[in-house]
Amino acid sequence: MRQLIALGLLAFVGAATAAYPPRKMNVLFIIADDMRPDLGCYGHPLVKSPNIDALAKAGVRFDRAYCQYPLCCPSRTSMLTGRLPTTTGVLRNTQDFRKLQPELVTLPEHFKANGYATLRAGKIFHGGIDDAQSWTEGSEKSGKADPAKKPAEPPPPPGLANPADRIIKLKGDGETHIDFKTADLAIKFLQQNKDKPFFLGCGFLKPHSPPTTPEKYFDLYDVKKVKLPANFAAKPTVPDGFPKLCLAPNADLFVKRDATEDEAREMIRAYWASISWTDWNVGRVVAELDKLGLRDNTVIVFWGDHGYHLGEMGKWAKHGSLFEVGTRVPLIVVAPGAMANGQTALPPVQSMDIYPTLCELCGLKLPAGLQGHSLKPLLDDTKAKWAHPAFTIAGQTAENMGVAVRTDKYRYAEWGDGKNGAMLFDAAADPMERKNLADDPKFAEVRKKLSELATSAAGSK
Repeated sequence: MRQLIALGLLAFVGAATAAYPPRKMNVLFIIADDMRPDLGCYGHPLVKSPNIDALAKAGVRFDRAYCQYPLCCPSRTSMLTGRLPTTTGVLRNTQDFRKLQPELVTLPEHFKANGYATLRAGKIFHGGIDDAQSWTEGSEKSGKADPAKKPAEPPPPPGLANPADRIIKLKGDGETHIDFKTADLAIKFLQQNKDKPFFLGCGFLKPHSPPTTPEKYFDLYDVKKVKLPANFAAKPTVPDGFPKLCLAPNADLFVKRDATEDEAREMIRAYWASISWTDWNVGRVVAELDKLGLRDNTVIVFWGDHGYHLGEMGKWAKHGSLFEVGTRVPLIVVAPGAMANGQTALPPVQSMDIYPTLCELCGLKLPAGLQGHSLKPLLDDTKAKWAHPAFTIAGQTAENMGVAVRTDKYRYAEWGDGKNGAMLFDAAADPMERKNLADDPKFAEVRKKLSELATSAAGSK
């Protein structure tokens, strides 16, 4: 009799499982604009980022993650399509990939096709360039009101003599600003979609220039304790022995001329303050996810779209930079049940890897044509074999196009297939990238191999 009861119970459980299949894994994808890895979890001694740090503690922090282009639209398009910029054709902020390759299937669009509610709050693609067919709700072109559509901050007046005058201080918690409203909208989407599988993209504008944050976040930092980069310069200065194309002119919204050391410290302080406010907004969204009991079946990704110069070699912002500081980004993946949660992965990875990673974690078949690689092996074992270099591209023409390759040991970049210069660094021995080894005969074979990789990325179609 007991055996019959047990068999009957097993049959009931099996039938219940068949009737109620395991719920699909959700995705909360948080993006920060212009945020380099100046975060506590990345070892920064001063920046306060407790909420992002908590995500790193809960998931896997990728120490060497790299964007595919040091500019917003090309970088985001690459990540969201899983393809190199030379494949998408998007090499400027004004280009819409749908007009170049309308057949491409974006990351949220793929989730949408697999039964997910795909929700957009804030900047995911690029300002003024959204992709309506990727979203079920929140698209700029969907006809539905998006309270986070237009920035509430006033644009800084052009040509100010003092860059520090471009810093914007908000009242209260910044309730009138787009980033506050983006967090509000993301929270609303979580509440409305808690009982269905969702892919929620939550994109914050800060610390994108002009540095903007409530007053209290400036108070977290003493400008006297701000140390300038060891290779700081008042204006872009190409070091001896480096290609002229390695440093593009400053075209940032707040630093367009020589910067004094005092001005630079003020700007760096403001940048850090903007990071801390972004961290606060990230915390608001994650707290709501936890309040709704969704943490155990939601993959959380935190990503920055490209690197950023804060006066290194006299450069501000990111455009055109193929140095480590211009291409390295924060990347954290919190995947429920991942064996390596709480650890740090050291192999070089790239933003294109996010697309196949989320597909695998959520059980979705990979669409054809992706050029990245799933990070799942590293999410289960940070010491797993990983033989994939990371690529970054900058420039638009054959002459000025640069391609960078990052491996475990080296960073290499060349312009015009090497005809217009190259630079090679031993990443461990020279983390500040001060000694260019590209023309050193001892590294001729290394350069040859890395140049072959760069050529393959530059010609990718």
